[in-house]
Amino acid sequence: MSGRRKVLVAGAGALGLTTALALAEAGLDVAVHDPAALGDNASGVAAGMLAPVFEAALDPLARPHFDLLMAARDLWPALAKRTGIVLDRTDALAVGEGPWLHETAACVRSLGAAIRTAGRAELEQAAPGLAPGFRQGFAVAGDWRLDAPAALAALRGAGEAAGVVFRHDMVETPAGFDLLVVATGAGRGLGGLAPELAGLVPIKGHILRASGALGAVLRSFGVYAVPGGGGLLVGASMELGLDDRRVDARQVGRLRAAAARLFPTLAEAPVAAAVGVRAATADGLPLVGPSAAPGVLIAAGARRNGWLLAPLVAQVIAAYVAQAEPGAFAARLDPRRALSPRG
Repeated sequence: MSGRRKVLVAGAGALGLTTALALAEAGLDVAVHDPAALGDNASGVAAGMLAPVFEAALDPLARPHFDLLMAARDLWPALAKRTGIVLDRTDALAVGEGPWLHETAACVRSLGAAIRTAGRAELEQAAPGLAPGFRQGFAVAGDWRLDAPAALAALRGAGEAAGVVFRHDMVETPAGFDLLVVATGAGRGLGGLAPELAGLVPIKGHILRASGALGAVLRSFGVYAVPGGGGLLVGASMELGLDDRRVDARQVGRLRAAAARLFPTLAEAPVAAAVGVRAATADGLPLVGPSAAPGVLIAAGARRNGWLLAPLVAQVIAAYVAQAEPGAFAARLDPRRALSPRG
């Protein structure tokens, strides 16, 4: 019988699978429990962007944590090499009306990130069918992306090879395990096991899939388009406080209209909508580390950056489990902040 510590990871999204792999590679017995099919979660629906630059430039909550986002991104090449995940490092592009484009470029520069001008010829090559009114944009080299469903499959395969056991069920009590890692988004059903989970707020998000060719991530005002699924993905809505996965025709219409400003043919083209539910904290960073509840750790609440943050979250959790130094960002991620009066 193995004398190794046994860890139960609840949740098979980007955070759960990456954490499970890190713990198994550290020599622990790891079991992942999730009642949903692989990819039937927010991580599987996501666009798969590893985008510290544009996320910090466009999201006020993310901006103060640009250093943390960059550090997370820099962990991805090693993880991708171990798991076979393909990283697309093509420069991301931004197009839009003059004021928005200038303001966004200024935000990017304020982060210390470099940009270069992208003329109409480059835009047409990367985004065939782009509306003719977009004559110029700019490119950023620091943002990458991955194919989310393929990455989930690769992480599961790497986990199985490392000895992770996968169970198609929901965690009720962590009996028979030394540690529980909660990586289940809003953590519904597990709130009694970790009081910090009460501080997470669900966010419902729609994303559209459409036919078309796209060679790079394209950012614009209130919308993005990325290559994916044999066509392109357009996203995304952020509906705070909603946790259902029903498709809302109004949100689909809003996203279609935004997409049609970029690609006029999408005004009438067939689209398929998908919905995911993420979880968020008040400060936009996930809860990562020990819970106030004994034997419980949390890796949840990454808002819109679950894929980007996954290897950093896994590294921090693995350090806590090993009783090692959790790193420079652990204090910002500490779940105890969710229990403070301002949490």
